[in-house]
Amino acid sequence: MNSGDWIIYYSSKVSFNASTPHQKFTALGKVIDDDVFQFDMGNDFIPFRRNIDFIRCTETSIHPLIPYLTFIKNEKRWGYPFRFGHFEISEKDFNLIAEKMWKLKVLI
Repeated sequence: MNSGDWIIYYSSKVSFNASTPHQKFTALGKVIDDDVFQFDMGNDFIPFRRNIDFIRCTETSIHPLIPYLTFIKNEKRWGYPFRFGHFEISEKDFNLIAEKMWKLKVLI
């Protein structure tokens, strides 16, 4: 990712160490610089991070969006793309998700 790129976070679980499903898009933001750094989250887990300018929005379930997202090739196996972590989606898919996250925030 580069400065100026947008990112949407998807959370499959309620918390990192939990097994309770969440299945929602949970954050939306823009990369603000070119810095890449590691962050110690404990238990020898030190992932790489970027500085993101997050936008206030509302968590949005993926389920009503599944039929419309082009990165989902098989609706019965809709979770497959998320198994690979960070991946690029089309502008159309991004706009659909972002619009739902933003509209929900505006209505609340």
